[in-house]
Amino acid sequence: MKLPDLRRRSLVGRLVLLAAGWSLAVLVVTGLSLTAYFQQAALRQFDLGLVDLIQGLNAGASVEDGEVRAPALTDTRALRVYSGRYWQIAEPGPDHSITLIVRSRSLFDRDLKIPKSVLAEIAATPAVQVFYGAVGPLEQPLRATAMQVQLPGRAAPVILMAAEDRSPVDREAGRFAALTAAALVLMGAGILAAVFIQVRVGLQPLFRLQGEVANVRKGKTERIAGDYPTELEPLATELNALVAYNQDVVERQRTHVGNLAHALKTPISVMLTEAQLHPGQLSDVVSRQTEAMRGHVEHHLRRARAAARSQTHGERSLVEPVIDELAVTLERIFQDKGVEIDWRCPEDLCFRGERQDLQEIAGNILENACIWCRGKVRATVTAVSDERLVITVEDDGPGLPADRRDEVLKRGARLDESAPGSGLGLAIVDELARAYGGSLDLSDSAMGGLKVELGLPRAET
Repeated sequence: MKLPDLRRRSLVGRLVLLAAGWSLAVLVVTGLSLTAYFQQAALRQFDLGLVDLIQGLNAGASVEDGEVRAPALTDTRALRVYSGRYWQIAEPGPDHSITLIVRSRSLFDRDLKIPKSVLAEIAATPAVQVFYGAVGPLEQPLRATAMQVQLPGRAAPVILMAAEDRSPVDREAGRFAALTAAALVLMGAGILAAVFIQVRVGLQPLFRLQGEVANVRKGKTERIAGDYPTELEPLATELNALVAYNQDVVERQRTHVGNLAHALKTPISVMLTEAQLHPGQLSDVVSRQTEAMRGHVEHHLRRARAAARSQTHGERSLVEPVIDELAVTLERIFQDKGVEIDWRCPEDLCFRGERQDLQEIAGNILENACIWCRGKVRATVTAVSDERLVITVEDDGPGLPADRRDEVLKRGARLDESAPGSGLGLAIVDELARAYGGSLDLSDSAMGGLKVELGLPRAET
């Protein structure tokens, strides 16, 4: 079985798993120790009865006419056949064997067996009891004891033996083990629940910090403002410093892009003016190339500004007012064509970015639809997830063949030179959308024309 990799597990899972492993080990050791201690304590108590029995035999046994006589014991259990309580007196023989002299009635026609190792031990330590395990007449487990003594009036020693059925002790030990296991399982479950609650409560500031960082990323707040424990306070401070640094870098990028835009617009305007003041073949070439330069400069500056703004997580713009404004404006521009724009957008849907970029992106695809439609344009804005929204624009125009859709996304590509525009519309939309991590897809519309699906990042309201 493959062990879990603690390095990739969550903090909660790691702490709970370690606590569970340690608690399991401690509880298992505790359960085994308690069970063993209980069993030994029960056996010690059980042995006291055997000690009394064998001491009674030792005190009451006698030798009469050379024969060993057993005392008249009052234990009624020793008088019932196979009752579970037994005794016998024997004498040691050659090769670690014994010869029965007298036995209790409870043994009936059976003898108590004694291992050779026990015989050697009691022979080496006379008058000292040795305890061992044996098997009874009914194959039940016995707790037995033996002792070698010297009786007055007899030259040879005798072996006194007593035994009792230990099944009740084993049953009690098993019952105790089961109860202990159940109690320890409940205790373990309680410990794990307490550890889980403790870990969740202990790590709550970390979860709260995660939520604040997410709010900064989604634009709900500008910085982490919560009070945190000593261990997390430096992390919160560093995160705030990182956010501030990122905002400073983006602001410098905006400034540089703005300065570049102003620096390039003036020379291009001068070139166009001079070309218009000196008409001719050369001025026509200069004018066309300068206009192309202006288009490309504006395109790249626009893309650079969008890329810089997309790194600022705090920007968020409502989509519905932008679509409404664009629809009203474009219907006025194309009123001679009789264009009608049917649009739908939730009021609380937000774009994670600046309003200017949203106006440019949505304005380009709506304007393109108005140019090519016969009179009907439909725009729908939907939220497809917590992180993404889709703007869908369809028209009833001639549409666009599937094999030419990639071409229309190239900068400056124009499929119909008679139509107005510079050929940068959908290319700008595609590149601005990609700068924000979005996407642009072209397909056939149910209205008969082109269907444009624009995916953009969504900000939570």
